[in-house]
Amino acid sequence: MSEAPKNRVRHRGLTARDIALIGVFAALLAVLSMPVAIPVGPVPITLQTLGVMLAPSLLGAKRGTLVVLTFLALVVAGLPLLPGGRGGPAPFLGPTGGYMLGWVFGALVIGLLVNLMLPRYRFWRGLGINIVGGIGVVYLVGVPWSAVALGDELLGLITGAGVFLPGDLAKAALAAGIAAAVHRAYPVPPAGRPVTAGAGEDAAASGADASDSAAPDSGDPRDRAE
Repeated sequence: MSEAPKNRVRHRGLTARDIALIGVFAALLAVLSMPVAIPVGPVPITLQTLGVMLAPSLLGAKRGTLVVLTFLALVVAGLPLLPGGRGGPAPFLGPTGGYMLGWVFGALVIGLLVNLMLPRYRFWRGLGINIVGGIGVVYLVGVPWSAVALGDELLGLITGAGVFLPGDLAKAALAAGIAAAVHRAYPVPPAGRPVTAGAGEDAAASGADASDSAAPDSGDPRDRAE
C-alpha cells in the first residue's frame, strides 16, 4: 500500500501579529539607542547592537530585518532616535552610516541562521550566530565605511574597533540568553500566514506530469492492432 503524501506548510506574507511585533521591536531598538551613549571618537558605544541581535534571534529573518529597516526609515524621516537626538539622512553619510547599513545585513544573517536552528534554540549556537552576524557582518561593513568617511587608514580603524569588541561580545551573550529563555518559555510562531500544499495539489501536479509524458496516439489503426 502506497503511503499518502504529507501536507507541507509554508508561511507567506505578514499577519497583523507580525506587524505589531515589528513595531514593538523597532520601538525597543529606539529605546536602546538613547539612554547610553559613551563617546569614544566618531562612533559612540551604545546598546543599539543588542536590539539588532535580539530582534532576529526572536522573530526570525523576515521580521528581524524589517525591524531594523523600520527603525532606519524613521531615522531618515527625521525622528531624533539616534544618540544625541540625531535624525535625518545626515548620519548615514557620516562615519556611523556603515554600521547602520551593516545592521540590516547582520540582522538578516542572524535571522537566517536562527531559522535553521529552530525549533530548539541553543545558547551557545545562538551566541556564535550573534557574533557572526551582529559583530562580524556589522564590522565588515562599518569599519571600511568609517575609513572612507574619515579619510583615515583602514588598519588604524580596525585596531580602534577593538574598543567596541568586549561590549559587543557581552551584548551577543545577553541577546542569546534572552532568546534561549523566550524560545523555551514562549516560542514565537513563524512569520506569515500558513499555507498548506496538500495531497490534492500534489496529485494534480503528478497527473499533469503523467499526461505530459504520455506518448501521443498516431491515429494509425495498425498501431492499435493486437
